[in-house]
Amino acid sequence: MIPDIATQFARLGKALASSQRVLLLDLLAQGERPVEALASASGMSLANASQHLRVLLAAHLVANRKQGLQVHYRLAGPAVLAFLGSLQSLAECQLAEVPQAAQAHLGVTDLEPVDHRELQRRVSAGEVVVIDVRPAEEYAAGHLPGAISVPVGELRRRIAELPRTAEIMAYCRGPYCVLAASAVEELRKRGFQARRLPDGPVQWAQRRIRTESGVSPSFRAGPAARTNPRKP
Repeated sequence: MIPDIATQFARLGKALASSQRVLLLDLLAQGERPVEALASASGMSLANASQHLRVLLAAHLVANRKQGLQVHYRLAGPAVLAFLGSLQSLAECQLAEVPQAAQAHLGVTDLEPVDHRELQRRVSAGEVVVIDVRPAEEYAAGHLPGAISVPVGELRRRIAELPRTAEIMAYCRGPYCVLAASAVEELRKRGFQARRLPDGPVQWAQRRIRTESGVSPSFRAGPAARTNPRKP
């Protein structure tokens, strides 16, 4: 390889040489958001998040735009989302610590992809209800067709909306996100049949799964709501 090209490739490795920057990229895989929201979601100070975002911007992994006084960040393009998927797959194959950490934090090791065609059939038949437990703005940026937005922080308050006659399937940001695991634990405590879907936006892009955008429809338990939870 030409040394100058190797140097350019290495820029990406340097940009990812921080767990905080990987975390920011994972958050941006959920959709565009202002730097203040990224700092809050990642647990970083505003100054620290801004510094890491500047490194990612210099490596052309993210892009930004100004809206009033706020600076909004997003992934620089679909290739970055694909890159995140490849990075995750490589880490899963090469690092034994990845499944060990998943087991420790999530209590699960089975991260096999879901048959989304079968899932959609079951949603349409009213056999399952799929809930997206990410924050509402992440749901609005892109979600599985038929999924209902129930942010994990609202789950206890809204649990009466969910039918007990159907299986509840919860998903969040991907296989290593704790939000869906927490939701499933809470649902099972309340007597629901519930499971966690491991996929998130990175996996949807890898598998070319169609997504929808927009706010969630209102949802109440009942045959009509269960069989067609999507907006018309």
